[in-house]
Amino acid sequence: MSIVQFENVSKIYTSGDHVLRALDRVSFTLDEGRFVVILGPSGAGKSTLLNLLGGLDSPSEGTITVCDKDISTLTDNELADYRASTVGFVFQFYNLIPTLTVYENVKLVSEISKDALGAKDMIGKVGLLDHLNNFPAELSGGEQQRISIARALCKNPKILLCDEPTGALDSETGVMVLKLLLEMAKDYGKTIVIVTHNQNIAKMADVVIRVKNGKIRSIEEQENPLSADEVEW
Repeated sequence: MSIVQFENVSKIYTSGDHVLRALDRVSFTLDEGRFVVILGPSGAGKSTLLNLLGGLDSPSEGTITVCDKDISTLTDNELADYRASTVGFVFQFYNLIPTLTVYENVKLVSEISKDALGAKDMIGKVGLLDHLNNFPAELSGGEQQRISIARALCKNPKILLCDEPTGALDSETGVMVLKLLLEMAKDYGKTIVIVTHNQNIAKMADVVIRVKNGKIRSIEEQENPLSADEVEW
């Protein structure tokens, strides 16, 4: 069942006489419960695409439909509601609030999501119950990323959006985080979209969308994606 549809979507930025098409008439469909990797070099338009899907920005042209709702024409307040109810975010640099404890960082999402899952349950799922009262600065990078995953999933979103989620981690910790991310997202039936330039992560995906110069170059279905343990890192 389709959960996301982009139809001829463009994002255009202008500065004086200069016009930049960050995305240029992009079209694709994503099915529910799939692990999707958007792959491409820096400046390809990957993050722009993720920002549009996440409701952090609006397209200049075209239509974006998510869960049968056209989000391309929503107001700022409507986009805020969409972000609160439909999407969860995992970023490269964690974005935890430094003055809040681990528990408080995760529990915070229950204030914006009506269907939030239990904060302690999610922290337990990522194996960090013994760090409930620690602050982010007291955790390693891998532990902080695991907490950011717990926070994203605690919101109980339909779609989990990840922007280079292992980019700030060493390879061993990155593999651990990817395994955790996939296990938890699959256990809870989420659609996962990861933006990356890492070819190895693409080997684990059900669908690989290759982007370059703001255009989709290919969309590949992978019948037998590798597990994180099978990929040579």
